[in-house]
Amino acid sequence: MDPRALNLRHLHAMAAIMRTGSISAAAKAVNLTQPAITQAIAKLESLIGQKLFERQPDGMVATEVARLLLPRVDAARRLIGSPRVTMSQLHALIALARAGSYAGAATETGLSEPTLHRAIADLSLALGQRLVDRRGRGIALTPRGALFARNFRLARAELQSGLDEVAALAGREVGRIAIGAMPLSRARLLPQAVVQFHARYPHFEIAIAEGSHAELLRPLREGELDLLIGALRNPSPGEDVVQEPLFEDQPAVMARADHPLARLAAPDMASLARYPWIIAAPGAPLRAFWEGMFRDAGMSPPPVPIECGSVIAIRQMLMQGDFLTLLSPDQVAIELEAGWLARIAAPRAPVRTIGMTTRRDWVPTPMQAHFVDAVRQAVAPR
Repeated sequence: MDPRALNLRHLHAMAAIMRTGSISAAAKAVNLTQPAITQAIAKLESLIGQKLFERQPDGMVATEVARLLLPRVDAARRLIGSPRVTMSQLHALIALARAGSYAGAATETGLSEPTLHRAIADLSLALGQRLVDRRGRGIALTPRGALFARNFRLARAELQSGLDEVAALAGREVGRIAIGAMPLSRARLLPQAVVQFHARYPHFEIAIAEGSHAELLRPLREGELDLLIGALRNPSPGEDVVQEPLFEDQPAVMARADHPLARLAAPDMASLARYPWIIAAPGAPLRAFWEGMFRDAGMSPPPVPIECGSVIAIRQMLMQGDFLTLLSPDQVAIELEAGWLARIAAPRAPVRTIGMTTRRDWVPTPMQAHFVDAVRQAVAPR
């Protein structure tokens, strides 16, 4: 179920009933009439397909569904920050932040530009904040607008998790997890975890976004991704994220299987420097490792004729020339096993810690927690 179908006022009413224990007290708390509260709960129950309360003479008793949903609703309400915000306004700001223009947001949402303008204007009034600045013929979110957009995305993620947990309670193993896959997770770790998990839970959706740590960290922080898998950072990117180590990885020098250096038991650094290298651009951790490898041997790093960070492209170039590269064995495990590539040397390159990164305040649904366990199990034999 899409959380956009929910009415935020109905969720406020549900939370108020659970706090006060009665419709009359909840009506005073949220400034609605008792018939309006009753109608709100009826619509919410109809939409979810589950009873939220048992009506009893002495008040309203929350069902297990309501008790399960409440922490997610409360988290979303804290992130939204105002009971005056509507769901349509929330999604208008999210769309505007993502698209960067009213025209783009209109295309994404299917709403007209005047409708979006009106939603953002009403939202600004509800929050008492200027959310958008005009810049020439374009627009940009103000710092407060960007903060609200981030919080709204996190609120939407909380509501989606709550709906998924309600579905699981009804015996439907549905839901979604969004994973940011960095290079060192794509060869073995992530595919193995996904295949094993899918075999057990075929109806659960897994979305994988590829990118570097820098590209994936912002979507993680804003709730678009649930976790990152790949090389951990030292120091940590911030107190708002948690890093969990999974295993240690050490890069090795790779080349085609019949490379001239493949015949040598342990080529020295001078021999390695005589051949052309394919290495990631300056600033990439692997480039720094490579440069340090030569400096530790008392040598200046040789020239780099080809800068490339794509493992697929590097693999093809290695197999067609005398190039050398520095990669994790996991990244070319299939090619090594097939005998297409060979490990030429294992220099004292720094060990990289591979693991998972999550938001500190992320509370996974039971199904998402099962996936995290599948990732841990995928590295257990190492």
